[in-house]
Amino acid sequence: MSQPRILILRAPGTNCDAETAFAFQTAGGAPDVLHLNRLLESPQLAADYQVLCLPGGFSYGDDVAAGRIFANQIRHHLADVMRDFREAGKLVLGICNGFQILIKSGLLDTDGDNGPAASLAWNDSHQFLDRWVDLKADGSNCVFLSEIEEMFLPIAHAEGKFVARDEQTLDQLEQAGQLVLRYCPSEGCPDEGNSEDFNPNGSSRHVAGMSDKSGRVFGLMPHPERFIDPTQHPQWTRIEKQAEGQGLALFRNAVRYFS
Repeated sequence: MSQPRILILRAPGTNCDAETAFAFQTAGGAPDVLHLNRLLESPQLAADYQVLCLPGGFSYGDDVAAGRIFANQIRHHLADVMRDFREAGKLVLGICNGFQILIKSGLLDTDGDNGPAASLAWNDSHQFLDRWVDLKADGSNCVFLSEIEEMFLPIAHAEGKFVARDEQTLDQLEQAGQLVLRYCPSEGCPDEGNSEDFNPNGSSRHVAGMSDKSGRVFGLMPHPERFIDPTQHPQWTRIEKQAEGQGLALFRNAVRYFS
C-alpha cells in the first residue's frame, strides 16, 4: 500500500483537524476528516482506513471533562469497531484532546478491575497552558516515535497532568514500555525530581505521552501537527535553518508503517 488512508475524527469543538490532515498529507498519507456522527451512523467506514486519529481541540466544549463525552460515544457505541480496528494491526493516534479521549475510552488499555489505571487531570497551576516544551522520546516500543529521540513541540491544554492510580501502576506501565514520551530540560530528562520549569503540568514521572502495549496506539499532550514547517518554530529566524519541523517525523512514521 503506497498511500495509507487516515481517518481523522472531529466533533463539535474540535479545532486541530485541518492542521492534522495537512500533517498527514505532507507525510505522504491520504487523510479524510469525518464528523463523529458519520462513523456512528456507518461504523463500517472505519474498515476503509489504516490510521485513526483523534485531533486536538475541545470536543463538546469539554463540558463534563476534557474528552469525556467523545470517549463515552466510543465506549458505548463504537467499542466493537475500535477493537476490530486495533486487532487488524492498524494505528491509532490521539493528540491533546485526542489523548484525553483515548485514555478515557479505554483504547489505551488503561481499564482494569478497579477502574482506569491512568488519567489526565488539571494542571498543577489550575490554568490553561500554552507554551513550547522539550521532550525525550523512547520509540523502541512505539510505531509513531520510531527513531525519534528528542522533540521540541508546543502544548496547549488545561487538563494535561498525567496521573496513575498508584505508584505500582506507574511501575507496571513503565516496565511494559508504555511511558514513551516525557517532558525534559534541554540537557536531558532526569530520572527523579519534578520541576515546573520543564514539566509544565506536574505529570507523574514527567509523562507527556503513552502507548498501549503493542506500540500501535499512542496518545500525547503536545501538538506535533503545529510544528510541520520550520517557520513554525518560535525562534525560526534566529536558529540554524531546518529542513522541516520536528513534528513531521511522527506522521512520517505512521505513513511509513504501511508503505
